[in-house]
This record gives sequence, C-alpha cells and structure tokens, in this order.
Amino acid sequence: MKSALAALAISCVLAAQVPYERIVKSGSEPGAWLTYSGNYQGHRYSPLAQISPANVGQLHPIWVFQTHNSRTEVSPIVVDGVMYVTEANSVTALDVHSGRPLWNWSRPIPRDLNTLGFGRTNRGVAVIDGLVVVGTLDAHLVALDATTGALRWDAEVGDYKLGQCITGAPLAIDGKVITGISGGEAGIRGFIDAYDAKSGKRAWRFWTIPSPGEAGSETWHGDAWKIGGGSTWVSGSYDPALKLVYWGVGNPGPDWNGDSRPGDNLYTCSLVALDAETGKLRWHFQFTPHDEHDWDATEIPVLIDVTVRGQKRKVVAMANRNGFFYLLDRASGEFLAGTPYAKQTWAKGLDDSGRPVVLPNTSPSVEGTLVYPSLQGATNWFSPSYSPQAKLFYVSVREMGSYFYKGEAVYKPGTLFTGGSERTLNGDLAWGAVRALNPDTGQQVWEFRLKSPPWAGLLSTMGGLVFGGSSEGNFFALDALTGAPLWDFQTGSSMESNPISFSIDGRQCIAVASGRAVFVFAL
Repeated sequence: MKSALAALAISCVLAAQVPYERIVKSGSEPGAWLTYSGNYQGHRYSPLAQISPANVGQLHPIWVFQTHNSRTEVSPIVVDGVMYVTEANSVTALDVHSGRPLWNWSRPIPRDLNTLGFGRTNRGVAVIDGLVVVGTLDAHLVALDATTGALRWDAEVGDYKLGQCITGAPLAIDGKVITGISGGEAGIRGFIDAYDAKSGKRAWRFWTIPSPGEAGSETWHGDAWKIGGGSTWVSGSYDPALKLVYWGVGNPGPDWNGDSRPGDNLYTCSLVALDAETGKLRWHFQFTPHDEHDWDATEIPVLIDVTVRGQKRKVVAMANRNGFFYLLDRASGEFLAGTPYAKQTWAKGLDDSGRPVVLPNTSPSVEGTLVYPSLQGATNWFSPSYSPQAKLFYVSVREMGSYFYKGEAVYKPGTLFTGGSERTLNGDLAWGAVRALNPDTGQQVWEFRLKSPPWAGLLSTMGGLVFGGSSEGNFFALDALTGAPLWDFQTGSSMESNPISFSIDGRQCIAVASGRAVFVFAL
C-alpha cells in the first residue's frame, strides 16, 4: 500500500513538470495528451497503435468518472499518470489508473450570471510549467498548482455581466497562456488575450473588432464596432517555427440584421494569425464577409503539409461553419483552395481570392429565408482530426438548413443582441455524417452517415481508426481508410465532446466525455 501511495505521489510531482519544449515534442510522447488538440498543430491524432481494426471490437470501459454538471464538453489533458477534467468553474485531477479524484478546485458561479447564446460548460485546461490553467464562466483565467490544485494566480479577463465568459480551453505556449472570450450574441467587442504564465499579468490583447483608425476599421460604420461581436470562444493552434498563433473569430453583432453594420465587418468570421510575442496581426483571412447567418469561424485550425496544384505547401486547413473547406498558406494567409464539403445554398462558389460569390435572396428576411447550412453550421466548435498516416482530414458534418428571420436590433448591455431569430429544419430533413476529405483537394473520400447532426468531435490514431460520437449517445470507431464501422458503445447520453488517446503503463486507452461522465476504454 505504501509503495502504491509513494508511486502516486511521485506521479503527481512529475505532473507539475510540463515545460513548453515538452509540448512542442508531444509527438514523441504518445502516452500523454499534453494540449487541447493533442499537439500544437491541431491534429487530434494519436501515434498509439495498440488498438487496431483487428482488435477494436474488444474495447471496453475500464473506469468512469461521474461529473456534477448536467453535461460536460471537456477534452481531458493527461500527463504523468494524472488526468485533468473540467466542468463549469471546476477542475478535478484524477488518477488515470482508477479514476479516483486526487484534488478538486471549484469557484462559485455568480447568481446573476447569464450565459447568452451558450450553455454553462467548460471544454478543458492547459498545462504549463507546474500549472493547470482554466477559464471560468465569470470571465477569469485561473492558474492552479498541478500537484495540489492550490490557486497560484487569478486574472480577470472580462466582465461576465456584459455577457463575456470563458468556456474554451486555453492554449499554453512559450511563457504565455492564451485565451479567447465568449459573448458574441451579447454585443461584446471580442478579443484574444495572452497572459504571462508565471505571474498571470496580461502580456497582450488583440481586439478582433478594430477601433477607428486601425487596419480593418473601414469595414465598420459609425459606432457599430463598439458592439460588433467577434467572440473567440474556441482554442487555437500554434506554429513554433513561425511563432504564429492561429485563432478563429466568431460572428458580428447583431447576428441576423446587418443593416447597422454595412461592410465586411473585419475581423469577424475570420482566421487571424498573431505574433506570439506581441499579439500583432501578421495576416487574416475572412471566410464570410458581412455574415448574417451566425457562421462563426471558431473551428480548430489544422496545420498540415499538402500538395496544391503540384506544389508542396505548408498550410492551415479549416472546415468552416459556412460549408466550405479551405487551405491557406500558413505564413502569409494566401488563399490556396476552397471546396464545399456539405450542402450549402448561399454562395455560387469562391472567387480566386477565396471571397464567396453570394447568391441573391439569401439574407434573413421578415418572412424567413431558408438557407443551408443552418445556424449551427456545416460543422461547429467540436474538433476535426488529421491523420498524417492516412493523409486524410476527418470532420463531423451537420446536414441541416434553417429559416433565418430578420428582426429589430436594439443593444442593451448584458442581453441578447441578435436582430432576429432562426428555425432549423429538424426530423428527417436533418442528418449528420463523419466525412474523410483528401486535404490536397478537399474532395470527399468516404462518408459514415449519422441519424442526427452531431455535436461530437473526432480522434484518429496510428492504429488505423477514427473515433467519434453521435447525438444518440453512441461512441464508435471507424476504419480510417474506408469509414467502415468497427465498434460502438452506448454511453446513455448525447455526446458533445472530443475523444483523446493516452496510455496507462503501456496500455493504450481512449477517453471521451458524454453527458455527466468521462469514460475511459481499453482492450
């Protein structure tokens, strides 16, 4: 018993040692899951191969951790025998061998908190230099001691009374922790923040809505920029060689009535590449100018190498909420290619610069305008996956349209500022799929159809598998090359999370959150 406790104590001490260089080299440490997407490149891919198409049918739960909230969307972090999971304003460290809690930190949720446009949830932590860093619903970024859970610093990021909250996982890079902010439906002015990892002091802030005189401000009219939206509520990706942070930006406000904000409304619905040291904008690419359908660009940017028109390119790949799959040059932001990957009825296509050729009569109207994709998009915040082994890009797809209604838009601090409403086409008219795309061309290679539009992300592995989840609660494994279904497990609740893979004493495990539980599977 003493030896077991001693081993656990050593494990907890080791869990505090996650320098930046270790995350950079995460690919050489497949038994851990050190950052939200598994690596800085956003691949959500595991180099572990113990679980394969030949034996995945033997996969079974080895332990389950019950959470306290009504649902959890966490993507766990696993390092040195410890798993870190989150709920709203709460972090728990678990022994990976058993799921036994080692410590818990929680923060009271203010009674007057009103999450506008999203649920009370949290999607994960970042680990760096002995700290576990998490965002809170009352818009704080908090650093905890990785060994004990003791509070090390607390930074106030925003004002929750204005609708500003943090639900996404932070991104820890060299000496800094970066976070986005939620609240695009409340008329906030969005931003991306970096904080010093040791002290918690803010290092820089990039405003996603430029003020008068700044580059991009000409795309706003009057004072509309002050309440222009542009929330940044999902984690980003990072290129250590270029020292660029890639982050997606959400919709403009008000969502469905663009009359008060004529112009392209930069940098909403854009991908921005920021200098990691200063936060200065290196480049941007706007997917949906003057968005009127709430098609956030807050999907995970995936950094890969592809061949475009016979030339090798280092790119950012993104399956965007607007229904198009994009390839952009990683250093310059140059548009390289764009292809529809789901049904879309709003654009004739993309021009040579990547700008959409918008079809007439697709804006919201008083009577309602039917457009594909729906408000929730062809995909959403949940993660895609890229397998460097199969050389395929995997994405969970939502095949659903919406009637978009235009309404009055009056800004009142701390309340919804949407300028209309929408009604989705449900039932048999809405379905989902996991799709494998050839990233060189964006063309579909295979499809695994789902009964309902999904809210779960994907994980690919060197073992030749793709793991995903359904809205009906099925956790499943597919053949990475063909999409053939190989295994499934009914979790008992709609899945709204991203799977991960790690190892326990050389035994490959798969973990996923579903409903009020985190499941861990192994052979």
